[in-house]
Amino acid sequence: MLYRETAKDAFRPIITTTFRDSVTPQFFSFDNKKLYVTSNLNRDKQAVVLLDPRTGKEEQVLFSHPEVDVEALTFTRAPKKVSCAVYSTWKQERTCFDPEATALFAKLEAQLPGQQVFIEATNKAEDKLVVRARNDRTRGTYYLYDKAKAKAKLDKLTDVAPWLDAKQLAEMKPIAYQSRDGLTIHGYLTLPAGVPAKGLPVVVNPHGGPWSRDDWRFNPEVQFLANRGYAVLQINFRGSTGYGRKFWAASFKEWGGKMQDDVSDGVKYLISQGIADPKRIAIYGGSYGGYATLAGLTFSPELYACGIDYVGVSNLFTFMKTIPPYWKPFNDMMHEMIGHPEKDKALLTARSPVFHVDRIRAPLLIAQGKNDPRVNIDESNQMVAALKKRGIDVPYLVKDNEGHGFHNEENRFDFYEAMETFLAKHLK
Repeated sequence: MLYRETAKDAFRPIITTTFRDSVTPQFFSFDNKKLYVTSNLNRDKQAVVLLDPRTGKEEQVLFSHPEVDVEALTFTRAPKKVSCAVYSTWKQERTCFDPEATALFAKLEAQLPGQQVFIEATNKAEDKLVVRARNDRTRGTYYLYDKAKAKAKLDKLTDVAPWLDAKQLAEMKPIAYQSRDGLTIHGYLTLPAGVPAKGLPVVVNPHGGPWSRDDWRFNPEVQFLANRGYAVLQINFRGSTGYGRKFWAASFKEWGGKMQDDVSDGVKYLISQGIADPKRIAIYGGSYGGYATLAGLTFSPELYACGIDYVGVSNLFTFMKTIPPYWKPFNDMMHEMIGHPEKDKALLTARSPVFHVDRIRAPLLIAQGKNDPRVNIDESNQMVAALKKRGIDVPYLVKDNEGHGFHNEENRFDFYEAMETFLAKHLK
C-alpha cells in the first residue's frame, strides 16, 4: 500500500503484505487524516480498523465479528457519519453505529419482512433512497423511499423478474455440520417445494473458485433443480472465503483431500438425517466445482449415482501449465495453495482424477467451452479420452463459441436440457 501526503510528494510504501493477508481501504476519515480499512493483519477474522496512513499503524478496531470476516464499512454524507459494518453469516447482515442508520433499516425491514434490504442509490441530500429488497426466492424489487414524508412508505418502482412467482419457488435454508476432523462446515439446503424432506434425490453442488463462497440469495440453477424435484446441497467447504484466515488456509494442498472430505461429510450428513436417498445422489459443479465432481466420482465413488462436470479441472499438472506466464505471482500462489508440480509431484498425481479413472463407477456428463482460457479444453478432453480407453462412453457437450462457462443463451438451453435428461435417467 502506497501513500503520499499531497500530490507534490512521492508515494512511499506504508504496508507490505503477502497473499495470506488482506488490507482493503474503505474510505478516509472525514478530516482526511485517517483511513478506514478492513484488515486481517495479526488476526484471524477480517475487522474494520482505523489506520494512520502516515505510519501504516492501526489505531483502533471499530468492529469485528467472532465468526466471520467483516466485508465493508459504509458511511453517509448528509450528515457525515460512519454508519454500518457489513458481513455475511448465513446471509448478509449489518451492525450500525449510527442511531439514524439503525432506525432507517429497522423501518425498511419492518415493511419488507423476510427480505434482505439494500440501499442502492440516494440523492445528494440522502433523504430520497432507491431501496432493493431480495431473498432466496426472488431476484428482487426496487422501491423509492422518501424520508421527508410524514409516514415514509416504500413506493414500488419495479420487479426485477416479475414472471417468477416466489410462492412456487423453493426455500434455501442454512445448515451446519461437523467435518470428520472437527471443523464446522456451513452450507445451504434447498428442498423441492411441497415435498416431504425424506428419501429425496439430491444434487450436491460444490461452488467454483474454490476460494469464494455460496451465499443466501436467488440462485437460478438451484431453483431449476429444485423445481424438477431434487434437493440441492451447497457447501462452503474449507477454503471458502468469509470464515477467517485459518478456515481459508486449511484448504492449502487439500484439493481432492480434506476439501473433498468436507463435501463427502455433507452428503453423509444428509443421509444420516434421512433427507437423502443414498442410492439417488448426484454431484454437479463448474470450474473448481467441476474438479470436485470428478474427485467425488473418483475418490468416493460409493456416494454418487452420477456426476456432471462443467468446465472442470481433471489434471493438476496440465492445469498449472496453462496459467499464463505473465501471471507468475499468481502461479507462485497456486504452487503454495494447490501444490508444486515438482516438489509435490506425488501429491498432485494422487489428487488428479484423470490418473484414477479406473475407480469411477457412475455415469458422467461433461460440458466444456472450446475457448476456455482458465480451464483449458484439454482438461475435459483428457478425461473423456481416459474413460473411452476403458470402453466407457461419456456424453460430452463442447461449444465452439464459449470460454469459461456458457454465456450464449442457446448454449445454456442445450446444457440445462442435457442436465435435466441426464439426471432424470440416473436419479429416476
